[in-house]
Amino acid sequence: MTELTELTAEALVDGYRKGDFSPVDATRAVLRRIEEVDPAVNAFVRLDAETALAQAEASAERWRRGEPQGLVDGVPVSVKDILLMRGGPTLRGSRTVRAEGAWEEDAPSVARLREHGAVFVGRTTTPEFGWKGVTDSPLSGVTRNPYDLSRTSGGSSGGSAAAVALGAGPLSLGTDGGGSVRIPAAFCGIFGLKPTYGRVPLYPASAFGTLAHVGPMTRDAADAALMMDVITGADWRDWTQLGPVGGGFREGLRGGVRGLRVAFSPSFGGQVAVRPGVAAAVRKAVEGLAGLGAYVEEADPDVTDPVEAFHTLWFSGAARVTQNLSPAQRALLDPGLREICAQGSGVSALTYLAAVDARAALGRRMGRFHSSYDLLVTPTLPLTAFEAGAEVPKGSGLRRWTGWTPFTYPFNLTQQPAATVPVGVDADGLPVGLQIVGARHADALVLRAAHTLYEAGIAGIPAPTPA
Repeated sequence: MTELTELTAEALVDGYRKGDFSPVDATRAVLRRIEEVDPAVNAFVRLDAETALAQAEASAERWRRGEPQGLVDGVPVSVKDILLMRGGPTLRGSRTVRAEGAWEEDAPSVARLREHGAVFVGRTTTPEFGWKGVTDSPLSGVTRNPYDLSRTSGGSSGGSAAAVALGAGPLSLGTDGGGSVRIPAAFCGIFGLKPTYGRVPLYPASAFGTLAHVGPMTRDAADAALMMDVITGADWRDWTQLGPVGGGFREGLRGGVRGLRVAFSPSFGGQVAVRPGVAAAVRKAVEGLAGLGAYVEEADPDVTDPVEAFHTLWFSGAARVTQNLSPAQRALLDPGLREICAQGSGVSALTYLAAVDARAALGRRMGRFHSSYDLLVTPTLPLTAFEAGAEVPKGSGLRRWTGWTPFTYPFNLTQQPAATVPVGVDADGLPVGLQIVGARHADALVLRAAHTLYEAGIAGIPAPTPA
């Protein structure tokens, strides 16, 4: 049954419906795959095989009766260890979080998956409190790239990306405050979506405020649409959640890209140095998009680098996360996190509000841009995965992870939906991602464009060989 680990969630559900195999078969196959690959990759911080198999047995019985509980009944799912999931601790990659306690509450997205019958196989790794664009922490060590174990998986949802890439469950829940779904998805060759802020309810509210989104990490855009039809359900605990979606995300996949106005910005007007292998793969995919009938032209949005505003908001959020820690607990923190917390704790209210104003101005500029273009396409990242265990590439001269993620964090500031699709590999065989950005609330359009690329064979790369 090892081939079950290569199936999408949609294919698994179809197989359950036809009686070709059961949720127990799929769950056992995924648990075996995790046992095989995780010692080398370190994608999981905690597994619960006994509970997962019990959930799978209950799902199998529902399918035998012809009464599936929901859209993902029996599908193996993993959850980033930032989101609450009842039955065990959410340690958030930190040695400062106590594991003791009842842990009786699900985050909204986890609760919706549970209501739809998902099988939870485990919790995936994260850097401490999800603070950076790579996945390593004092608690769980380094998470590695499935395509090259010497390289990083990216972050902060690196464990989820590596798990999906390696067949350790087709669906994973990630979070994205500055690219944390899209960065590792691009590095690991899978699909990732950061929905419009508020589209997927979040509780508890993130200390990083409205920068933080919850999104699906999957094999392809169709599985992400399936997942969005589940996790966008309303939850009263999030007062910032958006209203109901008209129609389903799976329904919105049809229609193609013919006639869409697409802006292609290969380097934000020369602001970003993109590596040749990345630039070539992205440009080829964009040519394919035009061949499918989209009106594509090179056009750069007015994204004057907003990194200072982002740092003000991000570092302040980090300081808020850790403000009640004792000196002894602070000594346990990732040194980089400790450094940005110190910077964030010194931010004045006026400086913070100036960053909010800069964010609003960027949002208005992007709103104006999307009055002319339905979608914006960029590289997801200007580079492919670099050495594991480092926040920035060796010899780059960069100080923080935001230095190599210029295409991702601006769209957390603007709250727009943004997805990454794999469109090739570089000379080292490392995945390259293309980013599709839509206007706020245009999540369905972003998914539709991505799905069209998969259907045309433009998106998607061979899976990595398990270590």
